[in-house]
Amino acid sequence: MNPDVISPELKTVLRRLKLSRMLDTLPERFTLARQQKMPHQDFLLLALGDEASRRDGQAATLRAQRAHLEPDSQLERWDETAKVEFDRALLNELASLRFIESHHHVAIVGPVGVGKTFLAHALGHIACRRGYSVLALSTDAMLKALKHARLTQTHEKELRNLLAVDLLIVDDFGLDSMDPQESRDAHEIIFERHRAGSMIVSSNRGPDEWLATFADPMRAQAAIDRFTSNAYDLIIEGESYRARLKPGQKGGQKGEKKGK
Repeated sequence: MNPDVISPELKTVLRRLKLSRMLDTLPERFTLARQQKMPHQDFLLLALGDEASRRDGQAATLRAQRAHLEPDSQLERWDETAKVEFDRALLNELASLRFIESHHHVAIVGPVGVGKTFLAHALGHIACRRGYSVLALSTDAMLKALKHARLTQTHEKELRNLLAVDLLIVDDFGLDSMDPQESRDAHEIIFERHRAGSMIVSSNRGPDEWLATFADPMRAQAAIDRFTSNAYDLIIEGESYRARLKPGQKGGQKGEKKGK
């Protein structure tokens, strides 16, 4: 009998233990173990390591889906030939996620189309792979969800969802003027996230310009000061990155829609 063939009994046991996906890689691992005369303990570690890696990858993918991250906005897919400039050393530091561990924030600022959303979501993907909980949404969607939640008596639940995650990514902040209720919501989120965890905020405007978008200058100043005093600033300049995200373009990824 071929020593690399998996017996029906082993298949049954693996299925009972909910390890049936190990059957995808076991034959080649059997071959490798036999060729290298691998000790039983090393073989077991190798086979179980495959399953652990698979489950980690599956969990990271599920976290990214729940976070509403753009699937193709991942740092390894960034087009290095893009004619944009930013502090690469700072991006590398942010990719270490030490800013999440220390509850710091990130402001990604630049003109339309230079890749702000891409890099924000790329950091979100890294966080998902490291086991952090993430939520990404636009400022408009966030404020509308809170407004609707008041009508349905679910405001506290909606607010908890925004505060419970390890990393909240808010896109297009400061794009439109906010009414008094939206200003209070934005102030509360920034204030509470200071204690709850980290934020990544992308914007076409620098934090010094956000003040004019709030209805209440006093609340605005308090929120902006709290955010900026605890935030890294990643400034992006250059040509639009969006053309590189179109299907069929060099460096582009099919299905990618955002590159703000």
